[in-house]
Amino acid sequence: MSRTSPGNAPKIVDVARVAGVSVPTVSRVLNGSTPVSDRLKERVSAAIKELGYRPNSAARALALGSRSMIAILAGNSSRYGWARTIQGIEVTARQRGFSSIVSVVESAEESDVSVAVDLVLAENVAGVIVLEFDEPGRALLRALKTAIPIVGVSGGNHSEGPVPHATLEEFAAGKQVTEYLLSLGHETVHHVSQPTMGRPLGRTDGWQSALEEAGAPVPAIVHCDWEPRTAYRAGQGLATAKDVSAVFCSNDDIAMAVMRAFADNQITVPGDVSVMGFDDQPLAEFWAPSLSTVRQDFDDLGSRAFRLLEALMQGEPAPGNSVAVPKLILRESTNPHYKDRTTL
Repeated sequence: MSRTSPGNAPKIVDVARVAGVSVPTVSRVLNGSTPVSDRLKERVSAAIKELGYRPNSAARALALGSRSMIAILAGNSSRYGWARTIQGIEVTARQRGFSSIVSVVESAEESDVSVAVDLVLAENVAGVIVLEFDEPGRALLRALKTAIPIVGVSGGNHSEGPVPHATLEEFAAGKQVTEYLLSLGHETVHHVSQPTMGRPLGRTDGWQSALEEAGAPVPAIVHCDWEPRTAYRAGQGLATAKDVSAVFCSNDDIAMAVMRAFADNQITVPGDVSVMGFDDQPLAEFWAPSLSTVRQDFDDLGSRAFRLLEALMQGEPAPGNSVAVPKLILRESTNPHYKDRTTL
């Protein structure tokens, strides 16, 4: 027989039932506002541990008249997309009278995730936004089984479930990039991918779909990690292949490293090979040659995430996902393909 309310995370009433005490007694133990005997504290603490109950910080904040803080949980805060999304959340939240706290967990390990979640939920936050860009982000979202309002942020692929998401439609953008490169006369498009979460990125799925629909060969994906030197090594490998005339990189950092590897091997961009990035970070425009890419509006992504959370915090029905399509930005690193590259 279930020890919790049907279909929900453990609630204070479940703790009271398991501990054999009243709901007000549980509240007194949690708030520490009124003295409670050690015996009752032990019973309540044991029930909380057994059920995995986390206090509803939103309700507690409301009771204290302090629904003015939200939490942002992320696996990283320094990379371009993460940092700009967090900025977008914070700016919009501030405009709406909310402050923000940011908690970063660098690992998807249960212990690291639990510490980050506990630290945030110990605060009087009215809601939480989770950046689900990587595996730590996914683990954080899975760990937040609580009644507090939660919104996820992703680049397209995201966890299934009731949590609303603000997303960027990467699949459509990846497909558009590939179709554009094919339209320049390239027989196929090679792809260098950043780390995934055990499944292809939306932009990668779009790349493959466009090639298959065009009847073009689908080359093996070249994988690298977040260390730029691995992208440079990927570029070195592509430089030795005579059938490479177009490369779609899954972010701008990778594209820049690949272009440097080509330059070190006397391969010109876009004369010999066209290269496209993804994100449109500020340096992309000033790279040599300037980088054709996909502009992802991360500031707007963060802003849309907060607006979803605000609706939940105001008690409105759960909103649907908020989706925006990134924009293709054409610069100097892509060019029509007139002939096969036959020399290295």
